[in-house]
Amino acid sequence: MEKVVIYTDGACSGNPGPGGWGSILMYKENKKEIFGAKKDTTNNIMELTAVIEGLKLLKYPCEVDLYSDSAYVVNSFEQGWIDNWVKNNWKTASKAPVKNQELWQELYNLTKIHKVQFHKVKGHSDNEWNNRCDELARNAIDTII
Repeated sequence: MEKVVIYTDGACSGNPGPGGWGSILMYKENKKEIFGAKKDTTNNIMELTAVIEGLKLLKYPCEVDLYSDSAYVVNSFEQGWIDNWVKNNWKTASKAPVKNQELWQELYNLTKIHKVQFHKVKGHSDNEWNNRCDELARNAIDTII
């Protein structure tokens, strides 16, 4: 199974408001940057979208080290929240419907294709690739406002 590294970030100008996302995929010596924006969205939706769009680019099952500064995304997998949501028919522990359920379902399905290890990175610090993803996301917002 091929190994891929993906860095992701989402951003919003206001929350909700115009948002952007950026992902960088790294495979061997190759790097690919992707990004997008949406006029009316939330930071969490952009964080999820960055991860989903990065994984959707993979053409066959891969081992993925995925880096995000979003505790919302990383903890959902690393602390098993998503497994409980699936078991409880996409309801939280308090029986409320999971927010952004369609995105979570799409991401969950992608993690069944790829072996994804989520890693939390500190946002807006000294991580070159996280900072570049933030730049991609913020620049994407500028294209729609």
